[in-house]
Amino acid sequence: MSRNDPPPAACDIAVVGGGILGLAVARELKLRQPDASICLLEAEGRLAAHQSSHNSGVVHAGVYYQPGSLRAKLCVEGAARLREYCAERGLPWRTTGKLIVATEEGELTRLDELERRARANGVNELTKVDAAEIAQVEPAARGLSALHSPTTAVTDFAAIAESFAQDFETAGGTIHLGTPAAKRLPVDCETAVFCAGLQSDRLARARGGSAEPRIVPIRGGYLEVRADQSDLVRGNVYPVPDPDLPFLGAHLTRTFDGALLIGPTAMITGARDAYRLSTVRRHDLGETLRWPGTWALMRRHWRATLDEAANSVRANRLTRQAARLVPALHGAEVIPGPAGVRAQALDRRGNLVEDFLIERIGDDIHVRNAPSPAATSSLSLAGLIAHEALR
Repeated sequence: MSRNDPPPAACDIAVVGGGILGLAVARELKLRQPDASICLLEAEGRLAAHQSSHNSGVVHAGVYYQPGSLRAKLCVEGAARLREYCAERGLPWRTTGKLIVATEEGELTRLDELERRARANGVNELTKVDAAEIAQVEPAARGLSALHSPTTAVTDFAAIAESFAQDFETAGGTIHLGTPAAKRLPVDCETAVFCAGLQSDRLARARGGSAEPRIVPIRGGYLEVRADQSDLVRGNVYPVPDPDLPFLGAHLTRTFDGALLIGPTAMITGARDAYRLSTVRRHDLGETLRWPGTWALMRRHWRATLDEAANSVRANRLTRQAARLVPALHGAEVIPGPAGVRAQALDRRGNLVEDFLIERIGDDIHVRNAPSPAATSSLSLAGLIAHEALR
């Protein structure tokens, strides 16, 4: 059967969304219910078309997340399972490590809090290093102190998604591209599981779900350091995040293919597929502007909102921010790099939904929020979703 074939008239379970999480869920359901007829519906003409293939490829260790949250638990567990899966399948995986660097005295207390969170989350292979030890890990990096996570890795999440798809098909599942879902599904099924990413709020509301949270698209653009200067960084170098701001700030990532990226930016954008800054879709923009949470977020973080807009159009600003961590970047040449659009779930008051959020609507299961580290956590998160679907 071809992935371009239309779906069957009926099946036992339908999974909506062909990103890495939807594919992991379909695979998990088929493993648990081998005799069930399960089909996966994807609106685009290819799998992993959006967030799953528009990211830096970092496999997170679990440092940042609130202890006790689903993100904390499933990141640590999921990263270990994903490492084993990639080793078994011969998929891309390189352990590069991460430094989270404090460059100012005021960041040291926040660095201590990150260490506390990481220990509570079970990130045991973590060390606090001083200024001299920073240079031993990353010779070009500078700072007062840092956390070193040696197990942080990089991979190719789109390749992993395709492997999940092949597992699912080998087990008897079917994939149907170019098959959008709406209020009424194009296939009759007993249970439907929605892993729709950037469209998750629309599909949930269409099928009777809660009015909030809503997805507000956040464009993350990267700069790429010229290839002959990419060895300035060996792995990942991150700043200490400001707890008053909703994002991690400009950091440096050495991707699996060896590119050195600076970013990402974090700008509210005019389309849910705004991989180019100029892409604006009236329906997407209208929904974003009509949602009270958008304005509440921008009022609360007005300065960061303006800064991120400036970072998105002026490369030198982003480079300067990253140069606080790696001063040699002041002389580096950069070109525009990849970009992605984050499905950011916001409530009516402008609060970011921090944890994974799953909503049951009758026989439907809707993943309403799956922010980073959803790709890292995909195998473990899929287990949780499959359990809920079959409950």
